[in-house]
Amino acid sequence: MLDLVELFTHWHAGRSQVQLSESLGIDRKTVRKYLAPAVAAGIGPGTEPLTAPQWSELIGGWFPELSDPAARALTWPLIEPHRDQIKTWLDADVTIATIAQRLRDEHAVAVSESSVRRWIATHFAEEVARAKVTVPRGPVEPGSEAQIDYGRLGMWFDPAVGRRVAVWAFVMVLACSRHLFVRPVIRMDQTTWCACHVAAFEFFGGVPARLVCDNLKTGVDKPDLYDPKINRAYAELATHYGTLIDPARAFKPKDKPRVERPMQYIRDSFWRGRQFDGLPAMQTDAQRWSIEVAGARSCRALEGAPPLRVFEAIEASALIGLPPRVFELSTWSIGTVGTDAHLKVGKALYSVPWRLIGQRLHARTAGDVVQVFHADAVVAIHVRRPSGRSTDFAHYPPEKVAFAMKTPTWCRRTAELVGPACVAVIAAFMADNAIHHLRAAQGVLGLRDKHGCDRLEAACARAIAVGDPSYRTIKGILAAGTEHAGDEPPASTGAAGAFLRGPDQFGTDTGIIA
Repeated sequence: MLDLVELFTHWHAGRSQVQLSESLGIDRKTVRKYLAPAVAAGIGPGTEPLTAPQWSELIGGWFPELSDPAARALTWPLIEPHRDQIKTWLDADVTIATIAQRLRDEHAVAVSESSVRRWIATHFAEEVARAKVTVPRGPVEPGSEAQIDYGRLGMWFDPAVGRRVAVWAFVMVLACSRHLFVRPVIRMDQTTWCACHVAAFEFFGGVPARLVCDNLKTGVDKPDLYDPKINRAYAELATHYGTLIDPARAFKPKDKPRVERPMQYIRDSFWRGRQFDGLPAMQTDAQRWSIEVAGARSCRALEGAPPLRVFEAIEASALIGLPPRVFELSTWSIGTVGTDAHLKVGKALYSVPWRLIGQRLHARTAGDVVQVFHADAVVAIHVRRPSGRSTDFAHYPPEKVAFAMKTPTWCRRTAELVGPACVAVIAAFMADNAIHHLRAAQGVLGLRDKHGCDRLEAACARAIAVGDPSYRTIKGILAAGTEHAGDEPPASTGAAGAFLRGPDQFGTDTGIIA
């Protein structure tokens, strides 16, 4: 509107259309188009002069679309009937791109995304402006905060594995001095996340009071504005160093701008166009770069001061001191106990007390030890295995593991407690294919629970004497009570024998029976 007021003012003052086109940078055809309504109204050079407000009023009548965008928008009348629905979507934080898509797909409104964007900017100007408002947080106290994030650096040929891998940068920035720590990694698991924190704290020589991180799973199990659930390994690290974990809001990168902003700088200054022999060399060079290059740069937020100098001057002494004990890196996992009383941790299975079958338990792996927790109490401890099973038979009911617990060694040791005859019987079982005869050996030794060691020893001796030291024979001897039958003649009971008359009663000479 102001350009047209200037155009009409100069034209009314007597300048030609050619001069207007050259001075204002407007095509002569456009100049003629705008001047045509004035000429038709009898206004021209030499007539009564008009003020700027008068020209604005006339131009608004001649060209209403200049002051009212709706007048020149052909698709806006199609959008207007859906005003209430669009307001509902905006209140629900639906993006404009999604609103345009829903209008096309669900309401058959053939409009472009740019048209919807202009319509919303015109009709909901206050809501759009409100969403753009930011409040400066002010200066940050030294040592009070560090912002943390991962940023992708690019692809790199790893000579250790012989292929290209993606490299990510773990970045921690102290919010007051802007001094930063960079550590390239090729894995972003729990151990790497915690190890990078430990390396950063050692690099700074202290610990910031608050850690503002993203909502990645290695840091936050369940994002929440008021009560986030922190990953147990990460919480263990924070407790060890005496710091507070304060995750940023989900999908709100502006909550940690001081680590988001330098990512492009790190990617350009440290990474691009450089070659590295291996990951350790890359990490060492990143630490050198953090001090010599990033630490010495002129930082506009610090009025041109280098971050390293500001850190050394005011922030290094404000950090929390490092604890005397080195932090033990650990990983936590959760799983359900199977019917075999085993819990899967990594690629291995570890036994737990059978009463916990079907329950979800937490497992902590630190070094070579795996601890299983139930309600914050340790219920099982195992030596870490890369795969396979680690079983403690004490975790099973006794009757379920009797066979597995009574090994050949146990059988030999128990037989020695019974006696030499029992030892000989068990040795005969174990002499050929001990596992095949293990059940019989267990059965023989199990007879002592009912008959006692003395009777079992005698029965074993009796079975050896008759040449059949088997489980069935020994059990039959004990059942019949004949384990001492070979030691003394049985007492007479007065009962008739099988023959009622002896051979002397038969007259074999004459063939006559007396």
